[in-house]
Amino acid sequence: MTIADRNARPRLIIAGTGSGAGKTTVTLGLMRALAQRGLSVQGFKCGPDYIDPTYHTAVTGRPSRNLDAWMTSPEYVRDTFEKASAGHDISIIEGVMGLYDGKDPLSNTGSTAEIALVTQTPVILVVDVRSMARSAAAIVLGFQHLEPELNIAGVIVNRCGSAGHYTIVKKAIEQMCCIPVVGWLQRDEDMSIPERHLGLVPAIERGELEPLFQRAADVLMEGTDLDLLLELAASAPPLQQEKGSLAATTHGDSANAESGSNYDSQFDSVIHVNNRHVSYAVQPVIAVARDAAFNFYYPDNLELLEAAGARLQYFSPLAGEGIPMDVDGIYLGGGFPEEFAAEIAGNQGFLEGLRQVAQSNMPLFAECGGYMLLGEMLTDREGVTFNMAGIIPAQVQMQKKRAALGYREASSVQESFLLKKGEVLRGHEFHYSTMTYRDEATIPYAYETKGLRGLKQEGYAAGNIVAGYTHVHLGSYPAAAQRWVEHCLAYRQERYMQR
Repeated sequence: MTIADRNARPRLIIAGTGSGAGKTTVTLGLMRALAQRGLSVQGFKCGPDYIDPTYHTAVTGRPSRNLDAWMTSPEYVRDTFEKASAGHDISIIEGVMGLYDGKDPLSNTGSTAEIALVTQTPVILVVDVRSMARSAAAIVLGFQHLEPELNIAGVIVNRCGSAGHYTIVKKAIEQMCCIPVVGWLQRDEDMSIPERHLGLVPAIERGELEPLFQRAADVLMEGTDLDLLLELAASAPPLQQEKGSLAATTHGDSANAESGSNYDSQFDSVIHVNNRHVSYAVQPVIAVARDAAFNFYYPDNLELLEAAGARLQYFSPLAGEGIPMDVDGIYLGGGFPEEFAAEIAGNQGFLEGLRQVAQSNMPLFAECGGYMLLGEMLTDREGVTFNMAGIIPAQVQMQKKRAALGYREASSVQESFLLKKGEVLRGHEFHYSTMTYRDEATIPYAYETKGLRGLKQEGYAAGNIVAGYTHVHLGSYPAAAQRWVEHCLAYRQERYMQR
């Protein structure tokens, strides 16, 4: 890339007419096909999902990033995209649900269309054309007219019955919509993405989905004009980086208005805590559980903790590791603890370490999967029960039916190391388990969450512990990251004074 092109960001959004249209298959196939051409591909995912970014990372070899203007803000999304895409040949952004589906049925809020407009990215619309011909043109035309400012630059038609079927829908769409149909995928029932809750990350790590990724690439290359796609990606306008835009991440919530923080850089070598320079030697260290059981982390959360002054140390409970020595905080993310319940229950050093942390003043934050293992027992889908850490007086039961899904505004019920009472973080909830407390009336809930079904109290916050099902995005309120790190620093200083 030349100096003249440094602000150019070749990019495409792969959007669908609805869930199940085939955008994930097209995205993975395109990423793999471009990588096989020798291009450096950076992946992104519209919305809060963890699974699709994990696919992207497996295919491209680099961490995929979430772009969510509701959980964060348009400015934050633009900044994240610019920083993560820098230095790569092309960025591929996978949409969420249908192109215009989001949080609000009356606007683009929380939709793929919103991200396309914020990042000025050309859209490739994936259309399932089973059992239709000229009607496919009507569908594309409707998508074009709903939001005239959106650049729907091309179409890929999926589940064609034959080459002849493809020719028919291609002619109809191009005549009526004046955009190219750049490729097609034949109907292939064997090329389907597995169920999203059945331990996909472990399957990826074992290489079990590699044939699926390669099959998607082979099918895409067979019927798609990759050169034309690259031309469309290169037609995206340059983006100018706005330094310091990470500061513009709150949503005007009065509860958060007095606690805004400025993060000019995610990669400063000198850290700042309460406007004081802190040397590397006294940086607070946060231990982050990271393996096949605990892997659902927004990269932004980790970077914002580092920007606030923390040094992160990763460890693997599945590898038999316990809580690392000389750390000042614990972060237990989501994932698939139920898939590895026996291994976790067998790592007594890890569980006992958590119990000791709970008895100390060290900040312990756990979300979803991490929250589950803080309970007394976990019962898997086969009805087998395993003893967990026993820090929270509750039992966890896995079930086949999804228990919760959707955006959440999480308001702190009480003062904690993460939030002052009443402060708000935005996030997402998605799980197949239920947490049953022994005595609901005595539980110190962490959050009051607001979703489509109204308000509810959830999680657990007592002493140094904050835990809950909600996956919070610290980009929605970066002051929470700073508050967390400051408490870790205070713990570290107190620990050294006692030596």
